Amino acid sequence: MAPWLTVIGIGEDGFSGLGKQARRALLAATRVFGSPRQLALLPRCIGGERLPWPRPFSLEPVLALHGEPVCVLASGDPMFYGVGASLARHVPAAAMQVLPMPSSCALAAARLGWALQDVQVVSLVARPLAVLNGHLFSGLRLLLLSNDEHSPAAIAALLCERGFGPSRLQVFEHLGGAAERQLAGTAEDWPHGDIAALNLVAIDCLAAPNALRLPRVAGLPDSAFLHDGQLTKRDVRAITLARLAPQPGEVLWDVGAGCGSIGIEWMRAHPSCRTLAIEADEGRQGFIEHNRDALGVPGLQLIRGKAPQALEALEQPDAVFIGGGVTREGVLGLCWERLRPGGRLVANAVTLQSEGVLAQFRDAHGGELTRIHIAHTQPLGAFDTWRQALPITLLEVVKPFDA
Repeated sequence: MAPWLTVIGIGEDGFSGLGKQARRALLAATRVFGSPRQLALLPRCIGGERLPWPRPFSLEPVLALHGEPVCVLASGDPMFYGVGASLARHVPAAAMQVLPMPSSCALAAARLGWALQDVQVVSLVARPLAVLNGHLFSGLRLLLLSNDEHSPAAIAALLCERGFGPSRLQVFEHLGGAAERQLAGTAEDWPHGDIAALNLVAIDCLAAPNALRLPRVAGLPDSAFLHDGQLTKRDVRAITLARLAPQPGEVLWDVGAGCGSIGIEWMRAHPSCRTLAIEADEGRQGFIEHNRDALGVPGLQLIRGKAPQALEALEQPDAVFIGGGVTREGVLGLCWERLRPGGRLVANAVTLQSEGVLAQFRDAHGGELTRIHIAHTQPLGAFDTWRQALPITLLEVVKPFDA
């Protein structure tokens, strides 16, 4: 199969910076897609029809021209947070050739003298700024693909709000072109207002002494979550997540999500992990929305409804956690039925009735029951004593592949 589609990375230096293969593809193309800025970089000798991307953005105009010599322009490396990666999900590799240029991140790292493999890259293009909250660790270096000219100031404000005001920011405009410019300052004293829409932000993260420092491992402090008491407590949460065993790209159903703590920590385990948090209480739904943003996983999907009815049309999960509602008729059964073979189901119980349901389920489907006892020291007069929390019964069961 000969390639009909050529995806070309183009820099700020335009047509003159392209190699021979990219120039030949553009000269032969009947149609060329790109942003208005990118299309304006082409010289008159390119005779193909120039087509800006439709709004709202869609790949359909390109895919509809299957078999014609078509070019698509992208910024820098099309396969790095670019349109090339989106097209590759629809066009076979043999039908598409990709001709990359250095990405803006590669150019920024070269300007800064940063080893690119040691830098965390985060895209804010058409994504909530709250995604940055999951990447704020003192000593970490970040490269942020900005959404627009307002992004640097918004990033500086968020850093100050999260206790990272001393962090050093450097903004790069029009990397690789004649208009390239570099601006610098700290988040707490960000002096720049007039910034180009096409920019990239580099951050040397530095936390203030009073900043909240949250670990990546499971078991965030209970105080990290806004809640009304309906919360899987820290130590039990860490044990529960160890049994759920999140893997990259997997989907979790967090049934009876409460304030969302389990689903949020599942997503913090890896950027590609996803959570569907099912919660019927409106107040707790608000807690979930607040907590997912504050802890850097705004992509957590809130399902407003009560199990089992709210579960019917959901995407098949790789793991299920039931923190509340195991005694509700049909919940355990439907979760088990929809769970992917090889997936993990974990459920916690506090009452005798819910513990009995888990015991019956284990008798029918196997698995392991674990009793968790946790005690904390509390004052007793002039002394200290142990105060026992309510014991938790945890069911863990893996669904057989032949189930």
